[in-house]
Amino acid sequence: MILSWRRRRASKYANRKEFSGENLGMGMEEIVIPSHFRCPITLDLMKDPVTLSTGMTYDRSSIDAWIEKGHNTCPVTNQVLATFDQIPNHALRKMIQDWCVQNRSHGVERIPTPRIPVSVYEVTRVYQRMMAVTQRGDYNKCLELVAKIRAWGKDSERNKKCIVENRMGCCLSHTFEFFAENEAATLLKEEILSVMTWMFPMGEEGQSRLGSAKSLRCLVWFLEGKDLSSRQNAVLVLRKLLSLDQKHVDGIVQIEGAIEALVKIIREGPSICPTATKASLSCVFYMISGASDEIKSRFVELGLVSLLLEILVDAEKSLCERALGVLEGLCDCKQGRGKAYENSLTMPLLVKKMLRVSALANEFSVSIIWKLCKNQNGDGDDEEEIRILMEALQVGTFEKLLVLLQVGCADGIKDKVTELLKLFNLHISKLDCVDSSMDFKYLKKGQF
Repeated sequence: MILSWRRRRASKYANRKEFSGENLGMGMEEIVIPSHFRCPITLDLMKDPVTLSTGMTYDRSSIDAWIEKGHNTCPVTNQVLATFDQIPNHALRKMIQDWCVQNRSHGVERIPTPRIPVSVYEVTRVYQRMMAVTQRGDYNKCLELVAKIRAWGKDSERNKKCIVENRMGCCLSHTFEFFAENEAATLLKEEILSVMTWMFPMGEEGQSRLGSAKSLRCLVWFLEGKDLSSRQNAVLVLRKLLSLDQKHVDGIVQIEGAIEALVKIIREGPSICPTATKASLSCVFYMISGASDEIKSRFVELGLVSLLLEILVDAEKSLCERALGVLEGLCDCKQGRGKAYENSLTMPLLVKKMLRVSALANEFSVSIIWKLCKNQNGDGDDEEEIRILMEALQVGTFEKLLVLLQVGCADGIKDKVTELLKLFNLHISKLDCVDSSMDFKYLKKGQF
């Protein structure tokens, strides 16, 4: 019994290899796909055949890609398409499925019945209904419609694109703002946030409603909550909102508890939720870019400098870039530099990250070292500056900067690298562990 089962399995595997074309040269029978089952564009077996106004049938994904490239003609007939409407060819799809079943013994798998994509009419209709029930304050109907939108989005990326392009983001922003201060509507707001993560861009009106004081307070309320999924969705939405306009950044800074909530998510670490950690770091980056020292000091007082250095120890590329970007911004203020001076990990980590992560990480690392060593006054005589200069020399900063200058760096940091090397050169003789007679003849002339 076992032997015969194994033989059947071996035979079935052989047939599958035959179908995939692996054994076509070994005398086995080849499975030929009927030509009318193949997409004229890719020549692959169609999984979701649709017919255009010209009467030609294509696989939906292939013709979508064709149209998205800017073509307005039928690929086969070259006729200009009177409309981009696609009519599902159910009869042909059923024939293809039957053919797959008939050839199952040869390893052909039956194609699943595709879901019909959402139409512009359906999205527009839900948009109108959502606006109407929101104005009435009908919580249950709003929840029902949001669940429908979420289900559409789960079906396909095509559905998401259709939903976004038809201003559904603006509609959901309106609903979120309307129920923002309603504590009994928590479930509805959670559902809206889960959808809003992929609802950008949403237009000026949608941004305005989502960036209102009521909506921002509600977002912070979710950030302070205990539900991990809701906190992640809230910080993802906030990150996209802050990236759009400085007025939203100014607005969130004024919301009580916003700074503390973001630092709390970062403190929990990427091991708990790396997506939320990255989004929080991006939010902080937007909030401190061009901000006053007072705002930056609030982050420093919450221990963010130490948290960033802990993250940098074993962070992957994107997380490392975000952490370095935030640290570079915090080092603009005296309190931030002070905390960086106090931490023994600061200089070794910055030197380690140079030339190991990315060009952006190099730029941030050099900028941080420059701010710490120059202390933004450029005299080089301050006792604290001399101490940090000697520490930097001990961990190999001088050598790393030389290599960075040699291999090439962006114009934005080249001046800082050169300035740091000149500054280090004034103090390198004081360090016993560094041979001041190092041979750097391999460096190109004219680097300084």
